[in-house]
Amino acid sequence: MVEIREVRTKRDIKKYINFPDRLYKGVPYYVPELKSEEYKMYFPETNGAFEYCDARFFLAYRDGDIVGRIGAIVNRKANDLWNQKQIRITRVDFIDDMEVSGALFGAVESWAKELGLEQVHGPLGFTDLDKEGLLIEGFDRMGSAVTIYNYPYYPKHFEAHGYVKDIDWLEYRIRVPEPGDERLARVSRLAEKVMQRSRVHFFNIKSMKETRPIVRQVFELLSECYKDLYGVVPFTERIANEYTNRFLPLLNPEFAKFILDENDKLVAFGIAAPSLAEAVKKSRGYMLPFGWAHLIHALRRPKELELYLVAVHPEYQKSGLAALLLNEITASAVKRGVMAAESSPELETNQNVQDLWKSYDVEQHKRRRCYKKDLV
Repeated sequence: MVEIREVRTKRDIKKYINFPDRLYKGVPYYVPELKSEEYKMYFPETNGAFEYCDARFFLAYRDGDIVGRIGAIVNRKANDLWNQKQIRITRVDFIDDMEVSGALFGAVESWAKELGLEQVHGPLGFTDLDKEGLLIEGFDRMGSAVTIYNYPYYPKHFEAHGYVKDIDWLEYRIRVPEPGDERLARVSRLAEKVMQRSRVHFFNIKSMKETRPIVRQVFELLSECYKDLYGVVPFTERIANEYTNRFLPLLNPEFAKFILDENDKLVAFGIAAPSLAEAVKKSRGYMLPFGWAHLIHALRRPKELELYLVAVHPEYQKSGLAALLLNEITASAVKRGVMAAESSPELETNQNVQDLWKSYDVEQHKRRRCYKKDLV
């Protein structure tokens, strides 16, 4: 028999966070959470999304052992903005047992019905920068520190319980060109013309601390560029500050590029970062006592990159600035001997982003899915 218990105490939260480590023990592609950062997501005082979100979290028990977990988020701002009545599934993991997964989904669906909501969808997070999308292709490929890993049996469970595809995200592995590759020279010449034609310039930084004066502009530009994408809501100042404090120490200034216009206003940026997947695995997600050393090594001697974000102001989206940003990031990667990069999940409908990889040696190697289920 499966028993569902709501997470209510800090001790429960730690069990909830740690369950995937036990579930995926021995799986070489699984990357654990950075525990200290994940823990902050569960409290209103450390997660600004609770200003417009309600959330509940559940653990599934059988014979006293935890056999699954699931979270539910009601994003009131998204529901108002998109004129919908949805609840989000988040942070869902379970053993390969239909009774267990059914009980977990049932807990979310019951709460949704109590609230008068009409549809469940997910996996999604509190914001568009949170982890989202169930892995449905690429189970034998290394995960990342900012994406979800799950077993191949998960899609079968979602579909058996009445969930259907809503939308997919695609991920690409990009091979960094060798030094002297003719493509680098060709793209570099094109970049010079783009700079001259658009009358823009790079904001060069030596440390990530120097980006703080334009952080507000970064999130304003993100909100403007992503406003029509799936499930996106504008970032509040508090959330912007929280994500800045969370990710800024983990970035490398060589791979963060910012473009300003003639008035020094931010019109485009591209942020990549050294892959932290292996470092987080070695530390098992803990910064202390020695996890920080693995992270610092990964930041200073990157072997691979993760491409986090690219945003170009709508007025400049046909001027070639996105390609210009990638050219600069590529040049930095070549200089540092980086061999490959992983794209962040990209909506399958976002052809403009996918077109950026046409000049590169790429492999579309992962696919993620957001499922939905109507309750009425």
